[in-house]
Amino acid sequence: MAKKVVATLKTGEGKSFAKVIKMTKSPKSGAYQFKEEVVNTDHVKDFFKK
Repeated sequence: MAKKVVATLKTGEGKSFAKVIKMTKSPKSGAYQFKEEVVNTDHVKDFFKK
């Protein structure tokens, strides 16, 4: 499934988007969690500030 997303983002309007992955530590279990989103390149820094 990930290959389709990446292939779609490289053509046309998809160049203005980026797939970002943020790693956070769970306060309950201490395990790491990953949050993935496809966001506009202008909002990448905002995603990591949250």
